[in-house]
Order: sequence, then structure tokens, then C-alpha cells
Amino acid sequence: MIFVTGASGLVGSHLISSLVDKGLQVSALYRHQIPVFKGAEKVNWRKGDILDITSLSDAMQGATQVYHCAAIVSFVPAEAAAMLHANQEGTANVVNLCIEKEVQKLVYVSSVAALGRIRENAPIDETMNWTPETSNSVYGKSKYLAEMEVWRGMGEGLKVAIVNPVIILGAGDWNKGSSEIFKSAYKEFPWYTEGVSGFVDVMDVTDAMQLLMNSNISSERFILSGHNSKYKDVFTTIANTFHKKPPTKKVTPLLAAIVWRLEAIKGWFTGKTPMLTKETALTAQAVVHFDNRKFLAAFPAFKYRTLPETVTRVCAELTSLHNL
Repeated sequence: MIFVTGASGLVGSHLISSLVDKGLQVSALYRHQIPVFKGAEKVNWRKGDILDITSLSDAMQGATQVYHCAAIVSFVPAEAAAMLHANQEGTANVVNLCIEKEVQKLVYVSSVAALGRIRENAPIDETMNWTPETSNSVYGKSKYLAEMEVWRGMGEGLKVAIVNPVIILGAGDWNKGSSEIFKSAYKEFPWYTEGVSGFVDVMDVTDAMQLLMNSNISSERFILSGHNSKYKDVFTTIANTFHKKPPTKKVTPLLAAIVWRLEAIKGWFTGKTPMLTKETALTAQAVVHFDNRKFLAAFPAFKYRTLPETVTRVCAELTSLHNL
């Protein structure tokens, strides 16, 4: 029996859809309301919380394989403490119960943020780790600390594999997370930066996770990145696919610094989440390349989907989902 956390998120929901399509038995955790997505009706839903060890233990009963996808993703300073607690302690709880229940294998969804993604002089690979000097986000620190819990589990005999995805492109709630990229392009957001990052199709992420789960590979981490691209090129491709106007106004580092400060001030007075924070401003300006060769060497037959292929599918799915 396969157990999945983070079922309402982009990766978790797509993973579950893929698993049930294969006719596999899946149990998944939900906190308040059972999420709705393709294949959700075939899931054995179990109410609980990764921070509540009792409910989590009950939910994991009978699990032989565990995919831990649950995490808080935020770059807002006011949410930092809660995110650190949930991402580290929640992962520790999952790891402890995997050991206690003698789970065959755990696949954990981390992030390239845990590797320290502010490195403009060399490509980022799996040998790197988060440090205060190479990361601009508390999120990165939280994922690094969560990884430490997974490695601890490995030291106690648990078979584990970690994936470190770059920016994930997929059809999810486009009011939050990486799916916001598509909403911004659809709304003809006019600004762009010269930043470069890695991008990967959510379906490539879930395919890679299943390959790792069903392999003999253990005690390894893998960067999942389909391609390194300019933010401008990605936004332009999405806008063109939606038949919208692509971005034309360049955001300079000075302008970004002014805007995130103004957003912070506005947030203090209104209580609203800022559109731009210091962390997201720095990330958008950074030129970062990711080395994806380790996973491709482990699975030579695996092929990443191209950016046009991904964008075409995701735009079509979002058009249907939001009646655009």
C-alpha cells in the first residue's frame, strides 16, 4: 500500500493521479477537506496532520511505500517560523513512523533551495548543501533541515531517496505556488527580469519519483531539472500560448529593491501578503544553472518533456479548469 502526504499540492495531486491510473492502492492524508482532482475518488483518504503524531500514525497504518510531498512554501517573513516548524518537524514525524512501521522505502520531495541556489559561478549539483551564504530564503533552510531528518532516518536503517526539483510547471491552484507563473502571464504581467533558473514539468517529477521508488537506489538525492531558462523566455512562451501580450518591461535590481520595500510597508498597514519580498526579488534576479546529469545517468531511458510541450498542456488544463 502506497501512502502519500501533501495530496492537495501540485506534486502530490499529480503523483496520486498517476499512481491510481496504474491501478495501485493509494492512501493519502488530508487535513480539513478531501481535495478534488483526477483519480481522487479512488484514494483511501485518511484525515490527519504531519504535525500530529497520533493521527499521522493511524493514517500510515499498513503503508509499505511512502511519498512525503507535504510542505509549506512561503517567502513571507511573518510565516517563516511556522514553515520551519512544519517542514522540519513534520518530516521528522514521517521519518520516525516509517522506521517504526518498517516501511520499505521513503521518497522525499525536497527542493533545489536545500542545495543553496544562489551560486552564479558554477552549476548547482547534488554535492552542494544549503549555507547562509548560498541561500536567500528561510524556505531553503527549512528544506535543508527537513533533509537532515531524512538522512537521519537513513542512518537508522530506512531506505530513502530524495528529489530536489527546480521550479515545477503544472496545472494547480494558480493563486499560489509555481502555478502563479501561468496566472501572471495570462493577466499580461508586463515585467520581466534577466534571471535564469531551472524548470521542470510536474509529470516529469512524479515519473522520476516512481522510478526511484521502484528501483534499488537508496541513500541518494537527485536534482530534477528539464532545462535552464530565462524567466523572460518562460513567461513569453506561456503568454504566447495563451494568446496574451508577453512581458516587455525589464525589472532592474534597483527597481526590485524599491518594490519589495514598498510591498513590505503596504503589508504592515493592510495585513495583505506582499506581491514581492526580498527573497523572491533576489531569486528572480539570480542567474543560476542546475546540473541534471545524475538522474539521467541513473535512468538513461528517461527523457524530460520540452518547455513548449509542457506549456501547451498546462495552459490547456488551466483553460479548462478556470473556464478561461
